[in-house]
Amino acid sequence: QVQLVESGGGLVQPGGSLRLSCAASGIAFSLVVMGWYRQAPGKQRELVAAITSGGSTNYADSVKDRFTISRDNAKKMVYLQMNSLKPEDTAVYFCSAGYYGGGRYNPNDSWGQGTQVTVSS
Repeated sequence: QVQLVESGGGLVQPGGSLRLSCAASGIAFSLVVMGWYRQAPGKQRELVAAITSGGSTNYADSVKDRFTISRDNAKKMVYLQMNSLKPEDTAVYFCSAGYYGGGRYNPNDSWGQGTQVTVSS
């Protein structure tokens, strides 16, 4: 079965940094587009970043130039380096496996438990 396990969240001050990790198993990792979503209280889950097997990336405008997504296909890991964090970045962050189709990123239904990121002074 597909399993995605996120880690690395925590409490940071505005302007601080965190690195999130996602370990994937039960999936043809090298064949899928990996992504990071986040969900703030009372809000819908939104796509933050995505990366293809070859390393092509896309970012939400709200995190562009601050966040960097990367992956290690051999280790079946995907990462999200978050710099210059803002209170608005506070959310539960989830990684995803999916594909590009129909002009958008399409995540599969397998979600992990997520990892909490709280940005507060």
